[in-house]
Amino acid sequence: MSLQFDNVSVVKKANVYFDGKCVSHTVAFADGSRKSVGVILPSSLTFNTGAPEVMELIAGKCKVKLAGAADWVAYEGGQSFDVPGNSSFQIEVTETLDYVCHFG
Repeated sequence: MSLQFDNVSVVKKANVYFDGKCVSHTVAFADGSRKSVGVILPSSLTFNTGAPEVMELIAGKCKVKLAGAADWVAYEGGQSFDVPGNSSFQIEVTETLDYVCHFG
């Protein structure tokens, strides 16, 4: 897991979701790809996806239930999980979550 992104542009305006429980910034790379870097405060939320995503967890703890899954799966900093495109996932954050969302 890389500790930083080099040679990128960062969108200054924050993406604020769920009354501030999730805040992120978009990071744009020279090749046109993008990621978001953010924080989710302890809460229970549901996210919808357009493109496939990889959620890389930097720190914190959560449980995730992907759309159509029967069980919740626990994750913590240093782990990641994949979310299909045009889908959704429920997340229960128990310890403030620092994350990077990789799109596509």
